[in-house]
Amino acid sequence: MSGTKMSDIKKVVLAYSGGLDTSVILKWLQVTYNCEVVTFTADLGQGEELEPARAKAQLMGVPDKHIYIDDLREEFVRDFVFPMFRANARYEGDYLLGTSIARPLISKRLIEIARETGADAIAHGATGKGNDQVRFELSAYALDPNIKVIAPWREWDLNSRTALIEWAEQHQIPVPRDKRGESPFSTDANLLHTSSEGKVLEDPWEETPDYVYSRTVNPEDAPDQPEYITIDFAKGDGVALNGEAMSPATLLTALNELGRKHGIGRLDLVENRFVGMKSRGMYETPGGTIYAAAHRGIEQITLDRGAAHLKDELMPKYAELIYNGFWFAPEREMLQAAIDHSQGCVNGTVRLKLYKGSASVVGRKSPDSLYSERHVTFEDDAGAYDQKDAQGFIKLNALRLRLLAQRGQ
Repeated sequence: MSGTKMSDIKKVVLAYSGGLDTSVILKWLQVTYNCEVVTFTADLGQGEELEPARAKAQLMGVPDKHIYIDDLREEFVRDFVFPMFRANARYEGDYLLGTSIARPLISKRLIEIARETGADAIAHGATGKGNDQVRFELSAYALDPNIKVIAPWREWDLNSRTALIEWAEQHQIPVPRDKRGESPFSTDANLLHTSSEGKVLEDPWEETPDYVYSRTVNPEDAPDQPEYITIDFAKGDGVALNGEAMSPATLLTALNELGRKHGIGRLDLVENRFVGMKSRGMYETPGGTIYAAAHRGIEQITLDRGAAHLKDELMPKYAELIYNGFWFAPEREMLQAAIDHSQGCVNGTVRLKLYKGSASVVGRKSPDSLYSERHVTFEDDAGAYDQKDAQGFIKLNALRLRLLAQRGQ
């Protein structure tokens, strides 16, 4: 942390999971900076019990008033996941951005808690090789330009799992038995997805072992009968499943269960990290994969061609901004305003068929549909479309092609 003396730091808000790494960081901050530590643990729907994080923080001397455990599931889906899905965002054509989209919310809350508690700095457990350090810190600086950020993995010399465990033992930090061996892979989870990286996944030629998957059954073992569901949309956001109104987080949770059952949402990807290297990851996004298919399905009948095609042109840029950590940047907000404007008439119902790893749109209807059977039919369409008009349309569009061809002769 250049330009900051350790003596300047009196209180730090730490993004704390309660796991080994962040527990070592908690103690390391207390020892190295001789400062108070405030812990913040976010419930983003990762499916883990969070109360042990409270007990562990207490054990390490953090007073109750400085332990924050917040249920952010509704805010996460409503204000981050759904706006992103309005854009149909996929990084490099495939990745539904499950880790990327959680980081700005965690940073936002870190900054809020820093203000509430009068802290001088925030700290996170992201490594110096990955994207998350960039996402956490770009978001933090966008929200508070004067905040100090401590990234222990860039400062300390605990460069291996062995060194980390030895340091933990020296400082009486409990080390779970399953952490003593080399971790076979690392995971990150929230309501939208689970990602796995490293170790057994590092050779991109080797197929992902089945034990890596935690959110989905193997598609080969999924039910032999398809299941049909409907999702209702209002202004581009999902509002009901099978006719039952649901909040954003409730809807995504229910879709996750359907996706798990039918083996939907597995992705094996080699991606380009913002920091410059390629990495291989395995992502499971069961509910998000179903939802993304449904959203495109309702847009097919409610969006004008010009708007739909422009959205598809903007999407890679929008997805890259989220992946790279620029959620709070003006260019992402500008794109969001355009995307949100396009969603005013994205209303209606989509029917999907879930079967052995796939979520297929099989029906869509909308009170705001632009689809006209009368215009499409080959039967008499009462003068709505005169087929003779196509001749002039083709001739005008062919003019420059004919001129080019004549020059070539």
